[in-house]
Amino acid sequence: MDYLTVSWFSAGVSSAVATKLAIEQIDKILYIHIDDHHADTMRFVRECERWFGKEIEVFQSGLKTVEDACFAAGGKGYINGPAGAACTSVLKRVERLKWELVQEQPLRYVWGMDYQEKHRADRLLETMPKQQHLFPLVDRRLSKAAAHEILTASGIRRPEMYELGYHNNNCVGCVKGGMGYWNKIRQDFPEVYKRRSQMERKIGASCINGTYLDELDPEAGRHGGPIVGDCGILCQVIGL
Repeated sequence: MDYLTVSWFSAGVSSAVATKLAIEQIDKILYIHIDDHHADTMRFVRECERWFGKEIEVFQSGLKTVEDACFAAGGKGYINGPAGAACTSVLKRVERLKWELVQEQPLRYVWGMDYQEKHRADRLLETMPKQQHLFPLVDRRLSKAAAHEILTASGIRRPEMYELGYHNNNCVGCVKGGMGYWNKIRQDFPEVYKRRSQMERKIGASCINGTYLDELDPEAGRHGGPIVGDCGILCQVIGL
């Protein structure tokens, strides 16, 4: 069967390495931009584009920010819960579904889950049975730290959020973050913290289950340091 193979590039390190590992099979690389991504994200996207040797197609929802999505979701507003985050659904999932509707070929997707996230890959196979799926990091038993090693060897500087100590290049002020994450955002991006706190009160729901940001103990939670990735023999083993 003639599949259209697509990488849904998240502008994270694991996604970048997964895309590079599968690049010979990939027909399209798609990136959905959100205005709340760190300003350094587009620099990373363009450097990865040169590394891949293929164009990254950038598109965006009509609702451009996390707050736009949260206020619009569910009629009265919604942030996060058992059904997932409003911003993920409105700004990413809906855009992907709209794109899928106009495709004529069967689809095969490349995802950046690492080996420690194999449970996520397994769940995705269940929730998206109409498509084929490739998980280059899972298949090679590569961890998130290993992906950072590989990117280091490429000469590309990872997105600034990693340098600041965050473990993902999500939106600044990701509504899926825990207490330690939010207390770090409070320190690094106080204006974002303030806006998210105000959003919670307007909607009447919190990012952290049972705790509003304006009531969060500044000492609550834990946050690890930056992911360390100094490339050694690993990159030679996998041929990059």
